[in-house]
Formats: sequence, structure tokens, C-alpha cells
Amino acid sequence: MSARARHPPPEVAVVDRQRAARISPVRVGAFVEFALERLKLFGAQVTVVLVGERAMRALNSRWRGKDRPTDVLSFSQREGEGGSLHPEVLGDVVISVATAKRQAQGNRCCLAAEIDRLVAHGLLHLFGYEHEGDPAGAQAMRRREAALLRGWRR
Repeated sequence: MSARARHPPPEVAVVDRQRAARISPVRVGAFVEFALERLKLFGAQVTVVLVGERAMRALNSRWRGKDRPTDVLSFSQREGEGGSLHPEVLGDVVISVATAKRQAQGNRCCLAAEIDRLVAHGLLHLFGYEHEGDPAGAQAMRRREAALLRGWRR
């Protein structure tokens, strides 16, 4: 019996609210499901929101106090008061597609691969990984990110 047969499937929603590039929500959702299975987060609920640079700047300013766009933000539903009420609800991963597009060009990779990397990064934050101000945490997160991406068929 496979892991999928023994465990409930994840609930993944992909919302595209940007115009920088055409992104396949089906492909993004398939990668999220793949990554959640590798993290053994069966039955998890995650939303990925693809936004433009202006929206990302507003979110980054409001929630992190940084008045500039960033590539990915994660909003955990497992933290704070009531965070343990519904442990299957992980939260939201928000990606700036315009920023991802620039990073893909700088890294000489395709946009889809950069989106996958940012989704993996965001999911790891929802899973509890942190890297800011923590070199060991950053290294562990990079290793886990690479492990999530290995085996994914683009």
C-alpha cells in the first residue's frame, strides 16, 4: 500500500493574482503536493498565492516592516493563539512572480524552477525552519530545500 493510500491527500489551492508571467497553477499545485508528501505532511492544507511586485511590497512592509518587495513570504497558521486547533492547516505561501522572474534570469534557470525553489522555501518556513540571523539554520534550510527539489520532475 502506498503512502497516498494510507494518508489523506493534501488540500492545495493556488491563486494567481499577477500579470508578470503565465504560471500553471496545476503545476505549482503538483509540486506542493510532492513536497508535502516528502515532508510527511499528509492531509495538510496550504495556499500558494502568486502576486505582483506592488502587492508583495505592501505585504512585506505591513508584516515585516521592510518597505521593499521580497521573493517569498510565509504566513503560518500553526503559530500564535489557536495555532494548535487545526494542525492540518499549515498556512499561506506568497510569491512575487516578478521578483522570481528576475532571480531566475540571474541564476540562469527557468522561471518554473525558481518558483519551485521559492515554494519549497516557503513550505519549509511553514514547517518551522528559520534562517534569518542563524547561519546553521540557513544551512539546514538550504540542504532541506535541495532535498525537496531532488526527484521533482519538471
